[in-house]
Amino acid sequence: MKRLLAALTLFSLLGMGFAIALTPMPQKDSSVTLHATGPFDVKTTAHDDKSPDPLLGRYALDKQYHGDLEAIGVGQMLTAGTHVKGSGAYVAIEKVTGNLKNSTGSFVLEHMGTMAQNVPQLVITIVPDSGTGDLKGIAGKMIITIAAGGKHSYDLEYTLPKGD
Repeated sequence: MKRLLAALTLFSLLGMGFAIALTPMPQKDSSVTLHATGPFDVKTTAHDDKSPDPLLGRYALDKQYHGDLEAIGVGQMLTAGTHVKGSGAYVAIEKVTGNLKNSTGSFVLEHMGTMAQNVPQLVITIVPDSGTGDLKGIAGKMIITIAAGGKHSYDLEYTLPKGD
């Protein structure tokens, strides 16, 4: 690129006018979309913060993932209730460490959830550049399902860079 700029500068100085369009080289698709599913167990522990507002809470997360993702998840969650039953919000950061379909490492999940009169909306995203080990470069999102009886399961849609 430096040589091209030097040549363009030289041609310009010599009074030779021309135009050149620089376009980026097309990139090869460097990842493939995959899915991992399975159940998980979750334990939340309230922090004893003595908050002056009973609608605000802070919790430690402790998860055990099973199925395609054999891992532990640890994190922190902040919650906000409202005066309307069935409405509120939470945010959380969770580090997941273990084995994802024979790839070992860790990654971080960002949770953002709201509930409006018992109608939930939840977005869980893998934090960019948080992957380690075999999971370096992982990207994607997670969907959580809570079935009758409180059984939790996940569907992780993710990409990993293709190996060379």
